[in-house]
Amino acid sequence: MQLIRIKTLQYKGQIRIGIYYDHDKDLNLFLKNEYKALWSQSLKCWHIHYDSIIKTKLKRSLEHKHFKVEDLDKEQVLNLNSNKISTLPKQPVIAHSTFQQRINPINLHVIELMRDHLILKAYSKSTMKTYLNEMHQFLYRLGNISADELKPEHLKKYLVFCFEKLRLSENTLHSRINALKFYYEQVLHRDRFFWEIPRPKKPLQLPKLLNENELSRLFNALTNKKHKAMLFTAYSAGLRVSEIVALKLAHIDSERMQILVENAKGKKDRYVNLSPMVLDILRAYIKQYSPRPRVYLFESEQTGDAYPTRTAQQIFSNAKNAAGIQKDVGIHSLRHSFATHLLDRGTDIRYIKDLLGHFDIRTTERYLHVSKHQLVNIISPLDELFKRNQIDW
Repeated sequence: MQLIRIKTLQYKGQIRIGIYYDHDKDLNLFLKNEYKALWSQSLKCWHIHYDSIIKTKLKRSLEHKHFKVEDLDKEQVLNLNSNKISTLPKQPVIAHSTFQQRINPINLHVIELMRDHLILKAYSKSTMKTYLNEMHQFLYRLGNISADELKPEHLKKYLVFCFEKLRLSENTLHSRINALKFYYEQVLHRDRFFWEIPRPKKPLQLPKLLNENELSRLFNALTNKKHKAMLFTAYSAGLRVSEIVALKLAHIDSERMQILVENAKGKKDRYVNLSPMVLDILRAYIKQYSPRPRVYLFESEQTGDAYPTRTAQQIFSNAKNAAGIQKDVGIHSLRHSFATHLLDRGTDIRYIKDLLGHFDIRTTERYLHVSKHQLVNIISPLDELFKRNQIDW
């Protein structure tokens, strides 16, 4: 009789029920279908939404299937009003039932209205998560003040508080303003509500990239063929991490030598070049790797689904550390490196814009600041003085 251990835990700001057992494909499928269970690579367990009734139902259903269930909480029901809730991070992910405990009842309708409107306007999951998280933070600070009664001058004071007291970055402030603007102007239909509220100027941050020597060390530090094929593909086509994990076998067109990037940022499809070298690598990886991928190009061995983005990020981080690279860069630096190295080789920036899937050429033009293509021909005036023997050392 297989032993299954369950316990209550916190995961990314949510109260969850962790489920621990030896790998079992049928049990994986049962938990996913019946309880919408998710796999956590960091916790090494499946987890589901916490509810005392769901927990009891889970134990009974597992025992009915002849599993031995051990409750590590010793049947103690978690008190959602305990001090644990107050220690949640400042920027939590969506945990609707949990975070409603922190929002005054006078404002609970705000989240429901906003979520419904975001769904009807077909916003991406990522944008929905960001907007609802930012609104949770705002409503928590309001306490018993009605959000619907606020005026622009009140929001101005709140944003000053965010900048001076909470010390939020310019990018986070922009996200919070966007969330508030969406609620007041699109949900409540208060036209030009933010007309008098200025936005903080964002700092001009140049893309962080790896040079060719560092890339060689990074790739050579990888021993797992699947991981190596994943990072090769990401760099060769300039893909975002969300795009690389979403690639399906059907997206690889070896006849036209193209990769279809489906439903990418901005809900936009695009084609990128398929490197002949990468095609050979992918064919070798699929032929050699067990179990072979069935739907996604890079599948999790635990779930059979696409790799989580966090796993791909960790693969890059491990390879970077193994290669002894000290730069503070993540997997997105492969995309930056791809664009910059194309510019260095004289590729027209308009083609790079299309390959990267940028809406605005100004986004792509950031790479002009880090490309060495034009800089190598510029001679420092100090060098000229030395050449003329006008100064010495």
